[in-house]
Amino acid sequence: MDRAREIAADQATALPRAVGADRQLAGRGRRGARWWQPPGSLAVSIVVAVEGGASPPPPGWSLACGVAVAEAIRELEPGAEAVVRWPNDVEVAGRKLAGILVEAAAAGRAIFGIGVNTTGSAADAPAAIAPRVATMPDITGRVLARQRLLAALVPRLLTLLADVARDPTVLGDRYRRLCCLSGRTVAVHVGDARIEGTCRGIAADGRLVIDTVAGRQLIASGSLTPPADVWRGEP
Repeated sequence: MDRAREIAADQATALPRAVGADRQLAGRGRRGARWWQPPGSLAVSIVVAVEGGASPPPPGWSLACGVAVAEAIRELEPGAEAVVRWPNDVEVAGRKLAGILVEAAAAGRAIFGIGVNTTGSAADAPAAIAPRVATMPDITGRVLARQRLLAALVPRLLTLLADVARDPTVLGDRYRRLCCLSGRTVAVHVGDARIEGTCRGIAADGRLVIDTVAGRQLIASGSLTPPADVWRGEP
């Protein structure tokens, strides 16, 4: 992400550009969370030109990336039923396979940080998170070549971002097919508040729609992980 920010700041650099790593030792997520990956997995930051340089990024950017990741995985490995979990995870069978972190950059540029566990096994993850993560070999019995996944992912992401810029309803339609939360009771943590209700998918702008006892609420930013369960790198 650090190198991607340098690229994004250089207006002379043609986009898109991707920065990858063979091994990620300081992966990070939202709210100070850490991110574990097996060596050799897909760890990439993609710098793209987007309409508007909003900061913080609109919630739809992260959701669009999640859709693109899940769809690319399903295309290459149909047996891996990847789904999206608002706001920025891709799961298989309730375990986290991929994480996404989107940052807005200056002058209409954004950085999509993507980590997908294309190698390794959850058995090698820190004990605190091993029951919550998945890898492609765990799911399919084989490694998913990161080059293949990246080649399938980037065009899909760029096309989806362009489509959503023209017609915001496109995101809701694509996301709805992959959403693992619709119809389920969820608890969203927004700051110190906890909002509980039934998930009704997402609004056109990417906000999570929840029916609570107090009425319908649209949530732009939050987490489904209780603060006490956020992994910060402990063993």
